[in-house]
Amino acid sequence: MSPRPDGPGGETVGPPQRPEPAKPTGTASGAGDRTAGPARPDAAAGNEGAGNQGAGNEGAGNEGAGNEGAGEDVVDAAAEAVELEFDAILSVAQRERDEYLDMLRRVQADFENYKKRMMRQQTDHLERAAEDMVTKILPVLDAFDLARAHLGEGDDASAEGKALLAASGLLADTLAKEGLERIDDPGAPFDPSVHEAVDRVPDGAGPAGQGSSGEGPVVDGVLRAGYRWKGRVIRPAMVRVRG
Repeated sequence: MSPRPDGPGGETVGPPQRPEPAKPTGTASGAGDRTAGPARPDAAAGNEGAGNQGAGNEGAGNEGAGNEGAGEDVVDAAAEAVELEFDAILSVAQRERDEYLDMLRRVQADFENYKKRMMRQQTDHLERAAEDMVTKILPVLDAFDLARAHLGEGDDASAEGKALLAASGLLADTLAKEGLERIDDPGAPFDPSVHEAVDRVPDGAGPAGQGSSGEGPVVDGVLRAGYRWKGRVIRPAMVRVRG
């Protein structure tokens, strides 16, 4: 290839020269060897660092496990506290339930006693009212008894007398069905709870010597009949006693 006048001032410029590659020298080679030689401690250091990093990871794992265990302890403590609080609340609720139940039972028992007492009071009130009414009717029965004694058996009585005797018997029967009992028992032993003695005759003065055996006084005659109302004496019989 011929040179070309490319340079300034007409200078001939040859073809560009290729740079020769540098040959490795012993020094460089030794340096390279020496440089490559210490690489092993660096690798060991790297391995040691990796080991330290692994140990650190292991420590972090242990720390995480410790934190997890601590967290479980906290959860267990909280659960135990909640359980204790729940037991306390349940105990209070059960005690209040028992108190309210006892109170309800007492109230129910008081109410039952109140109903029974009111029923007794109403019954007693009605019985007293009926007894008062019957007591007011007793003089009417006494008047009928006097009329019957005056008219006799009624065979020879007039129509008005027979009607009066029929009305007397009807009233006496009606009151007897309701609980009125007549006390008219001549010859029975004298009982001060049902008899009121207003007269006394000597012992043995009665017919067939009644009362002379010394068994105690007996009723010689009934001057006014007495009455019981449902088993209770409302007026004793007025009697004459012998003995």
